[in-house]
Amino acid sequence: MEQTPYYKYDLSLLDRTLQAVKEAVADSSNFHVHYAVKANSNPVILDRICKAGLGVDCVSGAEVEASLQAGFKADSIAFAGVGKTDREINLALDADIFCFNVESVEELQVIQSLAAKKNKTARIAFRVNPNVDAHTNAKITTGLAENKFGINMELLDGAIDMALGMSNIELLGIHFHIGSQITQMEPFSQLCAKASAINAKYLECGIRFSILDMGGGLGIDYTDPTGNPIPDFKAYFDVFRRELKTVPGQQVHFELGRSIVAQCGSLITQVTYVKKGTVKEFAIVDAGFNDLIRPAFYGAHHAIRNISNTDGAKRKYDVVGPICESSDVFDKDILLTETHRGDYLEILSAGAYGEVMASQYNMRSLPKSYFEE
Repeated sequence: MEQTPYYKYDLSLLDRTLQAVKEAVADSSNFHVHYAVKANSNPVILDRICKAGLGVDCVSGAEVEASLQAGFKADSIAFAGVGKTDREINLALDADIFCFNVESVEELQVIQSLAAKKNKTARIAFRVNPNVDAHTNAKITTGLAENKFGINMELLDGAIDMALGMSNIELLGIHFHIGSQITQMEPFSQLCAKASAINAKYLECGIRFSILDMGGGLGIDYTDPTGNPIPDFKAYFDVFRRELKTVPGQQVHFELGRSIVAQCGSLITQVTYVKKGTVKEFAIVDAGFNDLIRPAFYGAHHAIRNISNTDGAKRKYDVVGPICESSDVFDKDILLTETHRGDYLEILSAGAYGEVMASQYNMRSLPKSYFEE
């Protein structure tokens, strides 16, 4: 066993997931899938996704650079984010990326100014807040009017008029992203209705968008990851096939992250102590929230299993880390096979927003990553 804690990735599961994505869009030539790099930017993961033929969705200049280094073509890169700096915009302009997803009029003006200085044309889509409730964690919903992201509907006409009048801007279309870890199809149906109405409105005004970017947000099964390792991509894309009203030639883009990489990654940690309290038992492990912050940050659930003792009697434990914070808890009152000092635990569904959000809080080392085919 390698030095814990560390991330373990099942590349064969990643390959099967990517194949499921490709099969789910095979009958729709106008559907294009971009991988959301923020979910996991490990170079080995990016290499597999690039070889599968997906594009990428980036939210920082460093992600743009990492994507180019991984082999993604510039014309497959979409760049989103509410706070793109001048350096990041210039980097993306120099690379001649496919599209900036613009989130404010103020950002549009800066992109126009920087593109003009380079005598370049920046292709953009406006991120629109459709005010659709994704029914997910409040910290990861992004499509409501009060979110910091995107442009509210009442400001969109003015933003589009401004873009059409700019000499160094090419308006490609509109972009949406309503949230993350969405496990029901109804919010996507609502999104299709809103997007279709917006598309029809501007078609009537003589403005024809070449792309409709529907974002991502498809969730995974954190409760039974081994029973449902690959999300139902067909059901997801079928909603857009059935309910999004496009016109011939319009391209539909998607930005999936968690649903592609989450289930292929696990955090492996070793039990340092089993501490018996008055009414509880604590399995104190050598991983902390610096290694996997989702439970502490979001109150997120990850299935945990004892991989040293797979068949023993089960007991209830609080699985906690060594960080000097009371929130350093992976789960409470969970059933594990009887657990002892030195046992190894596997925290599942950690391939998204796990390693990529790790920190060195308490001066702890960043977790390493290992791969199996």
